[in-house]
Amino acid sequence: MTAPNYVTYFTLLSSIGIIAAALAGLRVAVGRADWKQSERVATLRTASLLLPLWFAAAVAVSYAGVFRGTPSSPPTIEFGIFTPIILGLVWLWRSATAKRLLDAVPQSWLVGLQFYRVLGAIFLVMYAQDRMPAAFAVPAGAGDVAIGLLAPIIAIAYARGVAGRELLVVGWNLLGLLDLANAIATGFLTSPSPLQVLSLDAPNQLITEYPLVLVPLFGVPLAVILHVASLIKLSRSPIGA
Repeated sequence: MTAPNYVTYFTLLSSIGIIAAALAGLRVAVGRADWKQSERVATLRTASLLLPLWFAAAVAVSYAGVFRGTPSSPPTIEFGIFTPIILGLVWLWRSATAKRLLDAVPQSWLVGLQFYRVLGAIFLVMYAQDRMPAAFAVPAGAGDVAIGLLAPIIAIAYARGVAGRELLVVGWNLLGLLDLANAIATGFLTSPSPLQVLSLDAPNQLITEYPLVLVPLFGVPLAVILHVASLIKLSRSPIGA
């Protein structure tokens, strides 16, 4: 089974839009920070290189079918999912630049950017067309849409100083991480591999193939990193903007 052509355009264009939004927000935040001009330029150049490069690498390996699931082979997509997550979390915890960026980027931006999670509705569309199993598509798609719709609401509440805003941010982040963990788990359990125990009559082949495999290779790790960044910022500056 292959995904319709519109899914390819949807996945590629939405991913490019996410990158553009992230870089635009970063440019504004760094521009407002009390940094030297050379530091602003270096940070923006690095981000403008790494995000597109990460996405391009994800496109290349997914198009080549590197992570395509088969019933007889152990899954390999975990390397594509967890490698950027681990690298991103190590960077957040160990890098002085990351700490300065967290100080510069508003909490409301870290939360609000994840409005892109509403794009998970594509899983529900694929389920409605009998192209994805319910065991994966319904919880993953509905969960992503819910987290995405809540993102701007929580972001605005935080920016306006609503009472209990810190608890709202913590709760939203934990729900978002739980949604991602569930999507990853059901993805493994429904996709063709020796680990598949769900949807045996209709394996979740599309999530292991181009273009939808870009979601676990790019969208999911980025979301995890943003959630953790938000929680770290909150722990360091619970009354910060």
